[in-house]
Amino acid sequence: MKKIVFIALCALVLSCKREKKESTSITTSLPAITKITHATGFSIEKAAEGFTVIAVSSPWPGSEKTFKYALVDKEKMASITLNSEAYDAIVAVPIERLVVTSTTHIPSLEALGVADRLVGFPNTDLISSEYTRKRILDGSVKELGNNESINTEITISLNPEVVIGFGMNNRNKAYETIAHSNIPVVLNGDWTEESPLGKAEWIKFFAPFFQLEAKADSIFNAIENSYQKTKALVAKVKTRPTVLTGGLYKDVWHVAGGKSWMAQFLEDAKADYLYKDDTETGGISLSLEAVLAKSQQADYWLNPSMITSYSEMEKANAHYTQFKAFKNKNIFSNTLAKGSTGGLLYYEMAPMKPDLVLKDLIHIFHPELLPDYEPFFFKPLE
Repeated sequence: MKKIVFIALCALVLSCKREKKESTSITTSLPAITKITHATGFSIEKAAEGFTVIAVSSPWPGSEKTFKYALVDKEKMASITLNSEAYDAIVAVPIERLVVTSTTHIPSLEALGVADRLVGFPNTDLISSEYTRKRILDGSVKELGNNESINTEITISLNPEVVIGFGMNNRNKAYETIAHSNIPVVLNGDWTEESPLGKAEWIKFFAPFFQLEAKADSIFNAIENSYQKTKALVAKVKTRPTVLTGGLYKDVWHVAGGKSWMAQFLEDAKADYLYKDDTETGGISLSLEAVLAKSQQADYWLNPSMITSYSEMEKANAHYTQFKAFKNKNIFSNTLAKGSTGGLLYYEMAPMKPDLVLKDLIHIFHPELLPDYEPFFFKPLE
């Protein structure tokens, strides 16, 4: 999924990249202040003048530009002179009001204890979090329409200090409008990460906006430790069941690429993913015939599009019944677990809970290792 962050400058007069003013240039050689061990799409450093610099190198796949954001303590804004041309946005921190645009941002805000600062979100029905749903219902979080055409009028009227969002490119007219209103837009690229722990580590991206870096480090360390302990459960496993992913959409079968997030989960769960040798980090588009030839005898099948039952599968395409996993009722999907308004729990929560995803998969492929475990994201088809 994709995201963009808007950062409204405070009363202290924050400047965004488009503003022109006299200023001294800043130090370009910066020491790291937050260690990033798994994520590859961003870095956090400290400038000699004392402010924080977040650099996002992968806001979308194939991006040729690294976006830089300066985060300055509100109490020091008057004493620091910045070259506004050096940054895509300048933000006064800690922030009190923000807008985010992807459900994957919500768990990070809640884990950091700052979800009460969220004031707007596009497509609020997609949010499943009980805490944030209550805030939506009582009017604390406003509906902003669709992410690709976010309602700029409402967004600007909310006076956010930060808007965190995502995009497929750098041509979102709504974001440009908001930035011209002196609300900085900060791009978040967590959805481009290819590893489970890489996605989870983006909680460290959010932390500096609230000056909660130490808390984010502690949270991520706990996630990392839990994931590694779960992975260790299959260390001595010898037999790897074969796995197929995806399903047909308009006569094209989309399977997870061999270097994708899902492929890494399958590797860590000691499964033999039939497309593991592919080099794609996203998805692969194949014909039904090609999938049948390679994967008809797969032991397990994950995520057959949005289908939720075997009867629905048979109606959707009779060829599905030819697969061994269909005959043996070994098909599981992460689209069955939903929130109260239909949002998919997996796409909201899985990036911050990779250990639960891995436990689900180990329980499915090696049930003897977690016999009493109840899957959270991946459910068997009905």
